Amino acid sequence: MADTGAVADTETIPEYERVDISVLVIGAGAAGARTAIELAEHGVDDVLVLGKRGHGDAHTTWARGGVNGALGTRDPEDDWTIHAADTLNEGHHINDPEKVETVTRHMPERLRELDEWGMDFSRTDEGEIDQRYFGAQSFRRTAFAGDHTGESMLDTLVEKAQELEVPYRENVMITKLLSDGQTVYGAVGFDMDTGEFVLFNAGSVVLAAGGYAAIYNRHTSRDDENNGDGAALAYDAGATLMDMEFVQFHPTGMAVDEGDPEWEPWSGRLVTEAVRGEGGRLYNTDGERFMKRYSPDQMELDARDVVARAIAQEVAEGRGTDNGGVYLDISHRNAEFIAERLPRMYERFMDLGVDMAAEPVEVAPTAHYGMGGVHVDEYGETDVEGLFAIGETMAGVHGANRLGGNSLAETIAYGAVTGERVANRIDGPGAVPDDLLTSAVEPHLSELVTTANRSGEHDVETVLEELRNLMWEHTGILRDEASLQQGLEQLEAVREKARAVRVGGVTSRSFELAIDLGFMLTAAEAVLSGALERTESRGAHYRTDHPGMDPDWRQNIRFERADIGRMAPHTEPVDAPSEAVQAALDQGHELNYHQLE
Repeated sequence: MADTGAVADTETIPEYERVDISVLVIGAGAAGARTAIELAEHGVDDVLVLGKRGHGDAHTTWARGGVNGALGTRDPEDDWTIHAADTLNEGHHINDPEKVETVTRHMPERLRELDEWGMDFSRTDEGEIDQRYFGAQSFRRTAFAGDHTGESMLDTLVEKAQELEVPYRENVMITKLLSDGQTVYGAVGFDMDTGEFVLFNAGSVVLAAGGYAAIYNRHTSRDDENNGDGAALAYDAGATLMDMEFVQFHPTGMAVDEGDPEWEPWSGRLVTEAVRGEGGRLYNTDGERFMKRYSPDQMELDARDVVARAIAQEVAEGRGTDNGGVYLDISHRNAEFIAERLPRMYERFMDLGVDMAAEPVEVAPTAHYGMGGVHVDEYGETDVEGLFAIGETMAGVHGANRLGGNSLAETIAYGAVTGERVANRIDGPGAVPDDLLTSAVEPHLSELVTTANRSGEHDVETVLEELRNLMWEHTGILRDEASLQQGLEQLEAVREKARAVRVGGVTSRSFELAIDLGFMLTAAEAVLSGALERTESRGAHYRTDHPGMDPDWRQNIRFERADIGRMAPHTEPVDAPSEAVQAALDQGHELNYHQLE
């Protein structure tokens, strides 16, 4: 939990429930579910999955376009090495090649597995799992369920977990990991319904808590998700953060009139890349299909960073809409095709009075995904023994920019890998050392008590908004040294306000937001500091004062917890890919967009 300004008082230590468990999985999305399934299939029944929301209600459901795997349904020449090469190219070669290869090798099997478990994939006429084009991919390797792939995947995984009788606990928020900096012993949190505090004594902890894109004011997440809690919890426990400066701005979030109460809740929400994968075209207000100037070969299906910067440039030069966007048009496809291939998008816009089969929709870049996160080894284990991080909480797979369709792939590939690793190391719940109870647990619980029902000078939602605006302004799509320095200075002012926010009781919305604010401050500092340190442009990180990519910067920036002062970065060189993947890189596979026309 962040520094909220509360002073621990041992007389305010509340009673708490104690749960002893061998494996604690924090996060009930696809990554957490797949980990739990793997554990169960290895005979581990002493596991508990925690979710901040109701069972099956996780951010995974918002991933719509598809999930990658080299099945070769449409393009038999595709294979996992080419998938790996595309991933490395999209990541501008600061991905961890070993992790990339782990994901891409696993994915054909993982997709067939989901199919066996009943996932409702879209099919070819021959009944095979269908695959579509996605941005920057050499071949059609993105499997999908209409435009609700994440929802369908999570439903399938939850059903499988229930079949295996995996225990879940809903509406629990973790506020601190129990760690001495070397080993993890569990976690502390609270029941969001009852307000009861809970200590989870666990031999292994798996963080599958999502990313940090919601630290920006325009983002594709729900406001109470992807606030950087996974990264912040791990960092506080002694783990290392990596690549936090790389934040993917999806080119097509909804651009709306924020003064219109019907449209305002949809600001920044994702218009899936599948719209462009099915032939959607981008136009400026001059009616120009402007991607011809920026990327004549790959057009709208170039890498997300390229398309996002192109849109930002069009808007900056006065060719954008009144709502700060451009037009995305798929009206050259008939309504039947759109309703079949993009049912949720079609329905959403129809409900808002816009027929995608007859007119374009307005879109603009929006914060979507954090490529960075917690540094882990090949099995997902952090620098802290027994603490694992997977899914969007981990770093290494995506490098400087994520290949669309790889987020869902990462969740289930590493869910299986990490689950197997943890299963092979199970040694019971362990025991929280007495000195850790005294030095960490009790002061933390006391702090939570004093934070609740606190009178403060500032409204917590206002401070959250200030932080999000700061991040958009100072470390958005375009960055420079002066703005980043200003952002770090302003961050300190926001941190001071965070110490004096008004907070309700433990079950109140304001209490949850106060905890979130603390996590977000940690993630924001890492993003700003990393962006300031990286004096080049690479992938999603674009420095207007250093516009070129510097080969000497083929390094990862890492942050280890410092006792005092700001985060201090250090760099580590990137490893080379395997011979097989290097051969695929040398072959130079590349998408030819015009196959779609």
